[in-house]
Amino acid sequence: MSTTALYNDQGGGAETAVEAGQESTATAGAGAAFGLFSADFKKNEDLKEMLESNKESLKLEAMKRVVGLIAKGKNASELFPAVVKNVASKNIELKKLVYVYLVRYAEEQQDLALLSISTFQRALKDPNQLIRASALRVLSSIRVPIIVPIMMLAIKEAAADLSPYVRKTSAHAIQKLYSLDPEQKEHLIEVIEKLLKDKSTLVAGSVVMAFEEVCPDRIDLIHKNYRKLCNLLVDVEEWGQVVIISMLTRYARTQFVSPWKEGALFVENDDKTFYDSDSEEKKDLAEEKPYMMDPDHRLLLRNTKPLLQSRNTAVVMAVAQLYWHLAPKQEVNMVTKSLVRLLRSHREVQYVVLQNIATMSIQRKGMFEPFMKSFYVRSTDTTDIKTLKLEILTNLANEANISTILREFQTYVKSQDKAFAAATIHAIGRCATNIAEVTDTCLNGLVLLLSNRDEGVVAESVVVIRKLLLTQPTQHSEIIKHMAKLFDKITVPMARASILWLMGEYCERVPKIAPDVLRKIAKTFTTEEDIVKLQAVNLAAKLYLTNSKQTKLLTQYILNLGKYDQNYDIRDRTRFIRQLIVPGCKSGALNKYARRILLAPKPAPMLQSAFKDRDRFQLGTLSHSLNSKATGYQELSDWPAVAPDQSVRNVEVIEPVKEWAPLVGKTKSAQSDDKFYSDEDEDKKDDASGSSDDDDGSSSSGSNSSSEGSSSESGSSSDKEDESSDESDKSSTGSEKSSSESEKSPHESEQKKKKMTKKKSKKAQAEKRQQNTSDSDSDKDSDEPMQEGSSSSDESSSSESVSDLDSVSAAKQQRKNNLQPKPKVESTPEKEVSLLDLDDFFPAPTNTTKSTVLSSSLRSDLEGLSLSAVSATTTPVTSPSFGPVKSYELLHHMTGKGLSAKYHFPRQPCLYGRSMVAVQVTLTNGCERPLEEIHVGERSPVGLKIHCFNTIERLDPEASVTVSMGVDFKDSTQAANFQLCTKEEHFGVSIQPAVGELLTPYSLSETDFCKEQSKLRGMNETSATIAMATTGISNQAVAKRVLSVANVGMVASSESHIHRFAGRTVSSEVLVLVVLDLKDEAGDGGKLTVNSEKSVMASMLLRDLKQALTQA
Repeated sequence: MSTTALYNDQGGGAETAVEAGQESTATAGAGAAFGLFSADFKKNEDLKEMLESNKESLKLEAMKRVVGLIAKGKNASELFPAVVKNVASKNIELKKLVYVYLVRYAEEQQDLALLSISTFQRALKDPNQLIRASALRVLSSIRVPIIVPIMMLAIKEAAADLSPYVRKTSAHAIQKLYSLDPEQKEHLIEVIEKLLKDKSTLVAGSVVMAFEEVCPDRIDLIHKNYRKLCNLLVDVEEWGQVVIISMLTRYARTQFVSPWKEGALFVENDDKTFYDSDSEEKKDLAEEKPYMMDPDHRLLLRNTKPLLQSRNTAVVMAVAQLYWHLAPKQEVNMVTKSLVRLLRSHREVQYVVLQNIATMSIQRKGMFEPFMKSFYVRSTDTTDIKTLKLEILTNLANEANISTILREFQTYVKSQDKAFAAATIHAIGRCATNIAEVTDTCLNGLVLLLSNRDEGVVAESVVVIRKLLLTQPTQHSEIIKHMAKLFDKITVPMARASILWLMGEYCERVPKIAPDVLRKIAKTFTTEEDIVKLQAVNLAAKLYLTNSKQTKLLTQYILNLGKYDQNYDIRDRTRFIRQLIVPGCKSGALNKYARRILLAPKPAPMLQSAFKDRDRFQLGTLSHSLNSKATGYQELSDWPAVAPDQSVRNVEVIEPVKEWAPLVGKTKSAQSDDKFYSDEDEDKKDDASGSSDDDDGSSSSGSNSSSEGSSSESGSSSDKEDESSDESDKSSTGSEKSSSESEKSPHESEQKKKKMTKKKSKKAQAEKRQQNTSDSDSDKDSDEPMQEGSSSSDESSSSESVSDLDSVSAAKQQRKNNLQPKPKVESTPEKEVSLLDLDDFFPAPTNTTKSTVLSSSLRSDLEGLSLSAVSATTTPVTSPSFGPVKSYELLHHMTGKGLSAKYHFPRQPCLYGRSMVAVQVTLTNGCERPLEEIHVGERSPVGLKIHCFNTIERLDPEASVTVSMGVDFKDSTQAANFQLCTKEEHFGVSIQPAVGELLTPYSLSETDFCKEQSKLRGMNETSATIAMATTGISNQAVAKRVLSVANVGMVASSESHIHRFAGRTVSSEVLVLVVLDLKDEAGDGGKLTVNSEKSVMASMLLRDLKQALTQA
């Protein structure tokens, strides 16, 4: 196509000149009209003469012009005979252009193309790889069944070509031949199997595409090539990457077990019962066999991860769908940033990406919640993109962010785009149904929209309000009356029909208004739309059953109008209603059930997302975009219950690898438990095991000396620490789990031999007994790091081949140095070794024992001392004086295996940050042994800010300690989850704050309070009527009940029956105002109002306060 572009730029002038010359000649010879109609004929004749000339330059110029005509969409098929003659030209540029032409017209001029097949066959032997590939491309474009055997032979020869470009072309030709003659499938599969073994990145994508077209169900062809395709994936061309990733996704769903099983994360996260013994734990681990990811499964995820940075949006989308369908749930989040990055691309790309994000956000809201601002609607977005962003924002809505989303929706409702404004109103309705705390707020906002000037907005609001009222109709009779008043102003048929339906459904709650609405609709019945007429007939029937005295004549009038309506649906409905409600001889039996049929209670509708059912299609596919199964779509299979044999992916032994076996013989013990993905390492292990069995004494002494050198850095440790490190190594996740028991048994026997050999050597050297004990302990520690470091570089393996004498002497000197330090330091290196295994935990801060104990006690004292200074400037109201603060259980002593924890909120300013809530945790050791290294481990969600207490080095039996923490809840009642860890165990715990504990007292005068309250009206105000005995109750008693729920400050009030309280949220410092008005003549109730921009917090606080105030 580059030659075409060249012609368009350079050859256009020549063509224009020729046309001008031909036109002028024709005009001079036979008149303007004749020249006009004969110009094309003479032009093609001129091209034929140029193609048949003996000059290569004229032929090349003619072919450029011919290809230019094809590019413009003009028919150049009559030049086929003249072009075919130049197939055998020696000019490569000319031959390329001829092949371009033949690919276009070979199917139309099949007879003439067949005459040149011998030329194409000769071109398949051409020295130039481009000519060979072009000849095969043209040959496969001739759609004649007669030449199928010739095409088959050419494809087989090209598949064995030395040039990867020709082999790539042969893979493309396979698909063409299969579409021409599907009976050649078996022969083509043989070629595909051969090409799948090709190691060229140029061929990989094309042959996988041929595999997908010809035999996508032949998974057995992929087994041996799976690892090779995973490793080549990064270097394949971009569109080849898309095809390979799609194929590997389907392959993985058939070969690996699901990583989404409950509790199938890591062995160390499984909580064990307090009374289990060590032997029972080992039996359970052996019987249950918790989920361990297949190494090949991990290989695919690891090799596709770098492609998330690709510049090609299709590649990024392919990797995202692969992680969505294959990765463990905790790893899917890594595709979020890449998908959000694609939203900066073109509109078409945005549309597809947003569709996939909308599907993802339904199941996993937490993925995209941190990037919520990326989905805010822009004025330059199209309506489709706006609607998709609106869908995503609705899916992401929860109690924490609903206030922000509703403020954003208020702006969208005012949009000039009517369709988008209507979609926003539906989104508000979905938020109201999904989040109960904002149902009343959304309903009040939609009622305010009924007075909007835009008729479309009013109509959509009516439709959504109708659906919301079904959830709690008894509380909203005023809204129904308000909508009835708007009936005359609303002209949109759907809105008018919704009002009529509401009147009929709740006609008994508005007995005076419903008949009047029926009177109005009867006047305009003949001019209404069909949907309005149907609802009018229904309203008449329901009112006839409930209020026949007032509506009997109106009902007869409407039924008579409907009887002669032009629409047959309305006529049929009218006849049915008449027979149902009007008693007569024919319908006596049916008339008994009229009320049960028409006035039956109806379930509240569920406003669901339009993308809820799209997860049945694979993400990123055309079927997912269209929400219907497209031609050629292949469904993802379910995960197998039991994983198929993974040995089918092992490749035959490569001979040259055996030459390297002696070099790694001494590192056999380090690699026996570690499986990697390459076949070379497996061969090395087999050879190393053979060599080590022959000469056990020398190899074991060498490996022991090297292990002593590696363990000397961490020093000696106690027996308890050895046992804990062994247990942590058993429970650690990684490639060590994948090794079988048959591989472990020889390794253990070899370790015993090493220890025996080492003891004999020590006796021969007549060392001290103290050194012997330390050496035996250090051996246990040194073996484990050697197993973890089995995948080290060649430098480490070569360093182990130093003479045994040097290594032993170095180890002796190092052991002497390690015997000197005090036992207190021993915990630090042991912790470092265990942390190497536990990749998922953050390293805890390490301090000495004295500093930790002092800091935990001093901090609680300092908090009490600092209250006076802080409260003088910011919060005049301190911790409540009505009684002890309520404590909550953090960890039960049975679950914590003797360790118990309780927490409470001291309602004091947090020393670690203004946005943090102070939490005091009391830890108690209820077991008979001391607990060591108590600290905070992994926390979730990931962005949670927690100021942890310093590590408690030791907690004696029956001892307790109170420590302080700071947690930034971000004004949300979402629990702060983290792990409370000891030296040997990890326990998952969570701190659940009450909404009142997220506040801090705020000082306001009564005037300022009223001023601030006036700014927080409408959707920022939540109120409720409370039933409580108000007579004889003191102000102190009211304040005590309020302060028991919320950490707020009292505001002086000039009226005795009004109690005001003010506070601010700790994190964002948003004002929260509480007003309790007890002015009730009967003395049995009052009104409670909460004003705040945080509408969700206000609703939850109102509920808690109402419960506290109504209690006796």
